Amino acid sequence: MIKHHIYWWNLENLFDVENSPRRSEFLNNHLGAELNGWNATVLNQKIANLTTVISKFNDSAGPDILGVCEVENEFVIELLIDAMNLALNKDYGFVISEGEDKRGIDTALIYDKAKYGPEQNTFSLRIIKRNTTRDLFQVHINTATGNKLICILNHWPSRSGGELTSEPFRIMVAENLSYWIERIYEEQGKDAAILLMGDFNDNPYNKSITEYLLAINNKALVKSNRVRLKYFYNVMHRFLDAQIGTFVFGNEYNMLDQFMISKSILSEKTSLPFKLSSAAIIDYPELTSGSYQKPVKFGRPNSSTFNQNGYSDHLPIKIVLIEKDLTA
Repeated sequence: MIKHHIYWWNLENLFDVENSPRRSEFLNNHLGAELNGWNATVLNQKIANLTTVISKFNDSAGPDILGVCEVENEFVIELLIDAMNLALNKDYGFVISEGEDKRGIDTALIYDKAKYGPEQNTFSLRIIKRNTTRDLFQVHINTATGNKLICILNHWPSRSGGELTSEPFRIMVAENLSYWIERIYEEQGKDAAILLMGDFNDNPYNKSITEYLLAINNKALVKSNRVRLKYFYNVMHRFLDAQIGTFVFGNEYNMLDQFMISKSILSEKTSLPFKLSSAAIIDYPELTSGSYQKPVKFGRPNSSTFNQNGYSDHLPIKIVLIEKDLTA
């Protein structure tokens, strides 16, 4: 049996330096003064802070797979990976979806090259509303035993403008993702092992998740062979009454960061390779503050909330999958 320790973390605005030559003129103009003071010293401090936390993952062995969002480009991911490799004595690789988000923040997947590969197949789905949304990013992870885990990274439209006003945009993404998942099953078979991860900007009980993406808290319905619809099991439901959230707004806990698994991972069939073992919210003492355990954000130098000792405005989450070597 092989354990896969998989994490997700919204890194909160991991930007390249202000006026970076790697940034398009359009994006420089759009960001405006947002990155004033975001120099190499600040960026390196942000990378160092993130690395101290990531180095504690998996009992200080480091993550096997780490999905992230709010990263600008390959340059900042490479800085993070260099720091991780040095701290953990590992050799991490990455794949990134560089889309056309108007703030220039994307999703990426980091993986231990000693355990996966050598190549990971990737696909991106770009969804258009009035402006291009952040991509849905599909990565086929190939394990050492020859099994395939399909990871889909998500960073859905934000709640800016209000939860209800912005809800139709997240419903639109959920509908597109549901259609895309149908195509995955057609290509990969009905027992495809699919792991959805991301910052969905909705809670597990919001209708974009339950009614459109069909990710629910009913294991029996997910596993049922009598229903036509292909449900996902949302592993984050169990934390809704835990007095902690991956994102805290005011005094309200939110479970915006979630893992969801396909039927095959939840099934008890011995012929299927992946099984759910556990899930967790990572709430190390240094990551939270106050009575509501609010994530300690890093912020930006031009903001009153800038804290060079901070990390992110979201908490990381973890899922452990057990893989059976079906060739043994």
